[in-house]
Amino acid sequence: MPIVVVGLNHRTSSVTVRERFAFAENTIPVALQKLRESGLAKEGVILSTCNRVELYAATLLDRQSACQSLQQFLLDCHNYRDPLNGEIYAHAEPHSVEHLFKVAAGLDSMVLGETEILGQLKKAYEMALQHQHTGGLLNRTFQRAFNVAKQIRTETNIQRGSVSVGSVAVELAEKIFSSLADRHVMVIGAGDTSEKTARSLLSRGAKSIVVTNRSFDRAAALAAELGGRAVQFDELGREFERIDIAISSTSAPHYVVDREKLGPLMKIRRNRPLLLIDIAVPRDIDPEVNYLENVYLYNIDDLQAIAESYLRQRHDEVARCEAIIREKAASLLSGISKGAPVSQGKLAFGQG
Repeated sequence: MPIVVVGLNHRTSSVTVRERFAFAENTIPVALQKLRESGLAKEGVILSTCNRVELYAATLLDRQSACQSLQQFLLDCHNYRDPLNGEIYAHAEPHSVEHLFKVAAGLDSMVLGETEILGQLKKAYEMALQHQHTGGLLNRTFQRAFNVAKQIRTETNIQRGSVSVGSVAVELAEKIFSSLADRHVMVIGAGDTSEKTARSLLSRGAKSIVVTNRSFDRAAALAAELGGRAVQFDELGREFERIDIAISSTSAPHYVVDREKLGPLMKIRRNRPLLLIDIAVPRDIDPEVNYLENVYLYNIDDLQAIAESYLRQRHDEVARCEAIIREKAASLLSGISKGAPVSQGKLAFGQG
């Protein structure tokens, strides 16, 4: 039963395409149920982040048919009918397994060697496991991926330097403002990435943090942890008078900040520079705000430029990591082909 992956990421497609394929978290179990009921796959996992959307499947179809059919399934899930030009990739064994291991280890990430993707991958797997959409084959493969990621972290220097989207966002802020001292920050959305970004900003000297989220309780809890304050989501506009930086990462299906709302607020703040970093997919901030004077907007794709500078530092480690991945993928597939016992799926977070 071949393992196949189809998807798109920051290397193959722009954020304008990726946001159209993004899965809301509560829709993933339904999509996996439809996938299995269609007969296209016996097992499945969907990974949807700001930088990638991927469908991993164990299927009874032959490799070519599986790649084509699963790609069409992904298109149909989002009613996507526009022409494509290589945005979606498809891999069968052994490349599908090697790809999964690279994703887990951060080798396929915008920031080479970053660690946030491992947590996101574990969460995606746990969701599929809890809803009984995985079986012995994907259970064993994903658990091996988590172990390989741990081995690469401990045996190589691939994570040298800044290793997260949040920390790269902070470095961008330091390029706009020579220092974060005396800078006031607003975090829109209280998810994991937002929390890590906020902590990085505080560690670099930000003066204050204000947190807003559709769930005020979650905003209040995060604000308390960070020594900041929370505001109601529908009052976030009032905060623009005093802040210098806004980091936005919500799951809203529409813009939470647009030009019409921000224009008058810039007049109230006397056009002091405002840095907006939109790390949400779909995007939270209307690109039109870039046309406002002294507003600097960067989305998740724009962070790629900063990330590129770290590629040179880690380039020598990539070959070592890829050698480990090839060896471990070949070992896994060899064991499966020989009928070795497969795991029933106990997700051990401490092992990843």
